[in-house]
Amino acid sequence: MRQPIQHDARWQRAAPGETRTPTPFSILYRLSIGGLGFRLQLGTRPVACRRHATGTTVKIKIAWIGKTKEPTVTSLSEEYLSRISRYLEVEGLAVRDERDLLARFGKDRKGGSKYHLLLLDSRGKELTSEQFAKLIGNHFDRSPLPLVFAVGGADGFSDATKSSAHGLISLGKMTLPHELARVVLLEQVYRAFTILKAHPYHSGH
Repeated sequence: MRQPIQHDARWQRAAPGETRTPTPFSILYRLSIGGLGFRLQLGTRPVACRRHATGTTVKIKIAWIGKTKEPTVTSLSEEYLSRISRYLEVEGLAVRDERDLLARFGKDRKGGSKYHLLLLDSRGKELTSEQFAKLIGNHFDRSPLPLVFAVGGADGFSDATKSSAHGLISLGKMTLPHELARVVLLEQVYRAFTILKAHPYHSGH
């Protein structure tokens, strides 16, 4: 029998007269409803995604193409970046376009790179959460390079960009809005570290 998941007090129901930020799960639900054509009414201010670090080298970067349109996506991205930062240094950032992404994280003309770049793509390798956690763990066991996950725009990535990355991964066969795909990716990165650290977050699912 599955046990109910316990959350931080920050995400619990507000006391009378008190205002709290909506839970990630309720925000995600409302975002999904909004994607079906219902009107979204939000009372929270968008929070800019930023580096969650203490001065040491960032180990994981989550990059996405273009500005974020949905404030709920910004709030959820910030929440999961904060959770991931409990385990290692992480940064979330928007890049202008694919050229900007490759200039920062892609392979150079000789095939070398200062980063290990993985792109989200529908034709990429599908992984279970446990396999995804193993991929991240194996990378840091074997390589000193920071790990970069990138989410494309509405049309995905060009073939040229794919060839300049180190690999492609897929979140599954279902089609997701690219901003929602970012949230799912961030949650899976967080889940991966709870798996690696034997935290009960994953065992409750």
